Amino acid sequence: MAGDAMIGLSIFVVFVILMLAGVPIGVALTLGGALGIWLADLGMMSLPNNFYAGIAKYPLLALPMFVLVGVIFEKSGVAERLVNLAIAIVGRKPGRLPLVAIAVAMLLGGISGSGPATAAAVGGVMLAAMARAGYPPAYSATVIGAAAATDILIPPSIAFIVYSVLVPGASVPALFAGGLFPGLLAGIALMIPAAWLARRHGFGRTDGETKRPPFWPALQAASWGLAAPVLILGGMRMGWFTPTEAAVVAVVYGLFVGMAIYRTIRLRELLDILVDAAETSGIILVVVALASIFAYAVNTLGIIDPLARAITGSGLGSYGTLTLIVLVLLGVGMVLDGISIFLIFIPILLPMMRTFAWDPVWFGVLLTYMVAIGQFTPPMAVNLMVSAKLAGVPIEQTARWAVWFVLAMMLALILLVAMPDIVLWLPRSLNY
Repeated sequence: MAGDAMIGLSIFVVFVILMLAGVPIGVALTLGGALGIWLADLGMMSLPNNFYAGIAKYPLLALPMFVLVGVIFEKSGVAERLVNLAIAIVGRKPGRLPLVAIAVAMLLGGISGSGPATAAAVGGVMLAAMARAGYPPAYSATVIGAAAATDILIPPSIAFIVYSVLVPGASVPALFAGGLFPGLLAGIALMIPAAWLARRHGFGRTDGETKRPPFWPALQAASWGLAAPVLILGGMRMGWFTPTEAAVVAVVYGLFVGMAIYRTIRLRELLDILVDAAETSGIILVVVALASIFAYAVNTLGIIDPLARAITGSGLGSYGTLTLIVLVLLGVGMVLDGISIFLIFIPILLPMMRTFAWDPVWFGVLLTYMVAIGQFTPPMAVNLMVSAKLAGVPIEQTARWAVWFVLAMMLALILLVAMPDIVLWLPRSLNY
């Protein structure tokens, strides 16, 4: 037993040292896990076996398809048409453009489920418009980066697909349904500081100097984009297709809209789109596969259970333990991406979830919500990296604005903890 404990300690020490040295997360997980397998004499053939087993799971088939959907809709011009529709609805009064950016990001979240893709799509349209209206680039980049974080909550969500593979009892349809209201709540929470900051600093005073688009033509142009989430989610609810099949349907629909309706995607551009999606999907799936080696070593050596028992037996209780998890994951979210956080921490958190009888769907939405906050919390904020790059500002300049959006999301997170039915009412109503 003492030998296993020392091996377990060696695994984590090597992993942390490699991470601090800047080694890619997948490589650090693999080397740490491989060390444990070698020291415990578990058989080196378990390395390729677990690499394959980590991604040989049916729900993961949907992941590359939804990544491809995000790239297709980013290139198709859907974001620009949704922006025009949003402006036609709310008008061009001062302080409205940040609200438009957040609303459009939420709508795109119902299509792609990828925060960085949405940050790129919305940023490509909104940053120039907000700059013309007098919004500082750092503020605009923060609004768009924060708004794009709602996309991993609003279904379909790549993060929910990965979570469903790691956690028994949490189906993809149930997670999709459970994330809808929290995603809307997150969007509303972000709109409040966005509007308050714009008014406090006098941003957007020239919002109303450009002509307001006519409503009906704007609605007609945006209708194909608005129909996408209805097709994806409605088709799953009606039983026409599974989440994996829905991803394929969404790809076909996106290509039809981009190539035949809007004609913004040409045949020669299709290869570049496929390459972009393949690169992103490959990175995610390789990290998932490599993390399976680490998880196998940790679980086989029985390292997790004593750690989980120590935390649950510390007297913190359900809410105290949940508060500790929130603080740890928010801190980790500043330096790691969401998929890596899931792969590293879910094996540790599963025994606690069972001990306190937390609903796996509710707990999954909470974890994803914490990851969403990390996506726009400097220094390692993937959404902010995209939006700040498009805005031409260092990510450090967004920190003074990001803190207000983080606080707003934290308040909404407290509401989700206090009122689990916000998450669970819809899945239960739909019998998921």
